[in-house]
Amino acid sequence: MDFIMQGVEFFHKGGFVMYILLLCSIFVVTIAVERSLYFQKADSGRKFSREFYLLLANGKVDEAKNMAHTAPGTLAGILYSTMIKMEKNTRHVSAYMEIQSGIALSKLRSRLYYLSVIVTMAPLLGLLGTISGMISAFSIFNLASGQAMAITGGIGEALIATAMGLCVAMISLAVHAYFMQRIELIITDMEQCFSMLENQQEQVKDYETA
Repeated sequence: MDFIMQGVEFFHKGGFVMYILLLCSIFVVTIAVERSLYFQKADSGRKFSREFYLLLANGKVDEAKNMAHTAPGTLAGILYSTMIKMEKNTRHVSAYMEIQSGIALSKLRSRLYYLSVIVTMAPLLGLLGTISGMISAFSIFNLASGQAMAITGGIGEALIATAMGLCVAMISLAVHAYFMQRIELIITDMEQCFSMLENQQEQVKDYETA
C-alpha cells in the first residue's frame, strides 16, 4: 500500500506531462492487447507453413489443399483460394497471391506505426516535463529567498518526467519490435509457400503443353 501511495506521489510531482505519458502508456498496452488477439487469429503459424511446403514438395497436392482449407489464419486462406483458382485457371495466380498478401500484411501492420511515434515522442515529452520543472525550480522566487534545498528538490522532481518518458518509450519499442519480428516471419512463410505454389503452377502448365 505504501508503495502505491509513493508511486502516486511521484506521479503528481512529475507535473502535467505525466498525464500525457500515462495516456501514451495506456495506448501502448491497448495496441499490444489488440494486436496480440489479431495475430492469434490471423497467423497460421510456422508449423502450418512447413507442413504445407513439404506436402507440395512431395507432390501431395490434394493433402496440401485440404490442410489449407481446414487450417486457420490468413496465409492458409490465401493458399486455399489460390489453389481453387489454379484448378479453374492457371493464369494470373502470382498476381492474385501478391495482391492478397499485400492486403494481409497491411492489416497486420495496422496501428504499429503509432508505437514508433510513441517511441520518439515519449522521451521528448519527458524532457519537456523536466525542463518545465527545472524552470520552476530555478524561478526568481526560490533564488531570492535562498532556498537551496527547494531548488535541488525541484530538479529531482523534474527528472521524474524524463524517467517516465524513457520507460514508456522502452515499453513501446519492445512491443513494436516483437510484432515487427512476427510480421517478418509471416512474410518468410508466405514467400516459401507462394514459391512452391508457383512451381506447382509451372508444372501444371508444362503438363498441359506436353
